[in-house]
Parts: sequence; structure tokens; C-alpha cells
Amino acid sequence: MAKAKQTSVYFCQSCGYESAKWMGQCPGYHEWNTFVEEKVVKGDSSSASFRIASAAKGGASSMTSATVTSIGDVSGEEGIRESSGIDELDRVLGGGVMKGSLTLIGGDPGIGKSTLLLQVCRNMSAAGRKVLYVSGEESAAQIKMRADRIGKFDGDMKLLCETDLNAIAEVMRSMIPDVCVIDSIQTMYSEQVSSAPGSVSQVRESTQVLMQLAKVLGISVFIVGHVTKEGTVAGPRVLEHMVDTVLYFEGDRHASYRILRGVKNRFGSTNEIGVFEMRGEGLVQVTNPSEYLLNGRPLDASGCIVSCSMEGTRPILVEIQSLVCRSNLGVPRRQATGVDYNRVNLLMAVLEKRCGMHLGDCDAYVNLTGGMKLTEPALDLAMVLAIVSSFKNQSVPASVVAFGEVGLSGEVRTVSQVAQRVSEAVRLGFKTVIVPAPSLEDAKKAAGRDAEIIGVSNVREAVDRVI
Repeated sequence: MAKAKQTSVYFCQSCGYESAKWMGQCPGYHEWNTFVEEKVVKGDSSSASFRIASAAKGGASSMTSATVTSIGDVSGEEGIRESSGIDELDRVLGGGVMKGSLTLIGGDPGIGKSTLLLQVCRNMSAAGRKVLYVSGEESAAQIKMRADRIGKFDGDMKLLCETDLNAIAEVMRSMIPDVCVIDSIQTMYSEQVSSAPGSVSQVRESTQVLMQLAKVLGISVFIVGHVTKEGTVAGPRVLEHMVDTVLYFEGDRHASYRILRGVKNRFGSTNEIGVFEMRGEGLVQVTNPSEYLLNGRPLDASGCIVSCSMEGTRPILVEIQSLVCRSNLGVPRRQATGVDYNRVNLLMAVLEKRCGMHLGDCDAYVNLTGGMKLTEPALDLAMVLAIVSSFKNQSVPASVVAFGEVGLSGEVRTVSQVAQRVSEAVRLGFKTVIVPAPSLEDAKKAAGRDAEIIGVSNVREAVDRVI
């Protein structure tokens, strides 16, 4: 056996690219100054993940017990889902917690990651499931204080305050819980890896071990991941490729609302979102996000209009605000919050070219209220009407909803799921819906006699009908 030798290797903190020497720019991620030096042991043929995973199977001899299985012989029980007790989370996960899945939850500090998972543990332990909560950042007393604030725990949830991955794996093998929470992955370390906890090697090796335990033992594992200043999960990019599901918490930590969005999901759609409100007793589900986001909107102010966006199968009504005023600067200022900045500039150029509006010397601010971040093209028509309303200082009637994609020639193109959008607007009491002309018949069938449906073919026609 070759003698193990310790050497220095440089890793990219963003994507995990490995290099024998330091490099200014990462060849894989194309970012500057992302390489860090780590000590690794060369010559050891077995990694920590293989040793721990083989122990979970009953010993190292499992290396030669590979078995080929026909797809028709695979039991459907492996795809069983269990409810987390939180409908909004189940929606984002694709219908519930999948057995043997590995889920990564990221978000800003204090946004509610640990609180949400603690609520999941309470609900599933109350349903008779074996739950293990592993914390590498808090003591058992701190977790107990948060648990008391959330509510009474009827089930028997086990706590483990440990950062040694070998000790955690031993507890998981002996207990074999139904659900295991790791808070957080950046605090875990393996003795077989010489680098410090939170490094690229430790995060990658720890995730690999947890993935093997989840698949072999059938444990649903939730991992909490810290985020960088850019809002992505800290550690190598390969971390997101290893797990089954990646969820991000969005929203301002100082505000009460939280949005849980699925970025990757091997067991469901990535378009679904869950809306929560942070209260003293924890995260509370917002079952009607449209009504919640429109609460308190001004009724007679210029530059405000409501639009409808589709998040997966759920239509959500949001308010778009715009403020257009003459600029005192040589280069007018443009700012977009919650929508694509480049899309705002494009729509203003369409208004100048197709409607003859002189916006080149105006500051423009566009805001999507409620802390939402949407990039769907269906919001184009509403943004155009909000900009024109503010520019002319004429308010749009409060009972109007508009949606549609705007092209460079000023045409209004149809969007998907028109009937669902119109039905949601009518349900919330809106009386006038502006839709693309090709979707007029479908919209009228969905609205019935409860609302007036107006079809428009270009932005000039839409401006003339509304403002």
C-alpha cells in the first residue's frame, strides 16, 4: 500500500474546481479570486464517504455486492411521500417529503430556515415518525427555547448537538430515523479530511456521506446551508448538484413575509412557491397570497396597477408601481425592484418608438410590492400601463387587472394559462381584465358575466382603453 502523503491543493469556492497551483480566475466558473488553499491526503484509496456508507450496509464487503435490477421489479414504495404538516412546504416539495431524499434549504441569516425545519420536526414527530435533529450551531437549551416558542411538541423528537460526521453517522445507523435535519452543513467535519469545517472539501465530503446514508437507510435528510453575499449557497457549486432538492428562502428578514422557492427538484416542479408570514409562534402559512400582497394598496394614485403572474399552478395577483419624473441629471436614472431592470429599459424604448412618448430625459422607478421577485413576461403590459400612468399623472381604475407579453414592435402577445389568471382576478373582485387579443375568447369563458374582458393587440390600444 502506498504511503499517504499530505499536499496542498487549491479549490474554487464557487464551483469546486481543483488546481495544483493558485489561479487568479477560475477556468470553470470564470470568477476572480475564488481559489483557496487546502491540505489534502494523497494515496488513501478509500474516502470517508465510502467507509461510512459501507458501514451502513454492514461492512466493506458490500463493495462487491452490486446488483442489477429490472425496472419492472422496483417497488413503488420507494416513491412514497409523507406530509410535513405544512401545506405550503408540501406544495414546493412536489406533494410531500420523499422517503430517502436529500433536501438543501438556503437563505439569509435569521430568515427562518431553522424555524421552518423545527416546525416540520414537530409535525412529523406528532404523526408518529422518528425524527432526529442534529445541530452544529446551537446547544440543546437554545433549541428547546425556540421549540417552546413555536408550540407544544407531542411527539418524541431526538436532539443531537454534534459536528463530528462519524459520530452523527453512527447515531443515524443505530436509530434509523424517518427524518433527519442537519443544521448546518458548513459546521460538519470528517476526521478523514484534513481541511477546516466549512471548506470545499469538508462540505463536499459531508454531503456525500449524508447522501449515501439517506439512500441506503431510506432517511429523509434536510440540510441547512449558509448563503454568500450574492445569495447563493456557500460552498462548491457541486453541492447543489448532489442533493435531490434545493429550496431558497426569499424576502427581507426584517419584514414579516417569507417566500420559499424551489430551485431544483427531482421529485416535482421547480416553479412552485410557498408563502409564509413570520410571527412570534413561528412561520404561518399564507393560503391566499394574492389577497395578502394586495392588502393596503392605494386606490387613486397614478402609476399603480395590478397584474397576474403564474407560479407553477398558482395564479398570484401582484401590484406594480411606477414613478416617472423629469431628471436633473445628464443621464436619467432607472431603477427596478422585483422585476428585470433590462426589461424596464426595453419597455420604455417601445413606448418611445411606438407611442411617441418622450421618456429619454425622465427618471423611472418600477417596484413590485410585497417583496416578490418575478421575471415572467406576462407582467410586461402592466408595467407599460404603470409607466404611462405615472408619466401622464393619471390613475388607473382600481378594478383593472392587466397581463400580457409586449414585443419590440409594440404588439401584445398571449401568455399561458389565461383562464386561471382571469378566474383568480374575478374571485378577488376585479371588474375589468385587460388581456391579449388572441386570448379574448378563453378569458371571456373563464370570467362569465362577472367581469368585463378587454382584448388589446398593441400597447397603443391598451393605453387608449385604460388611461
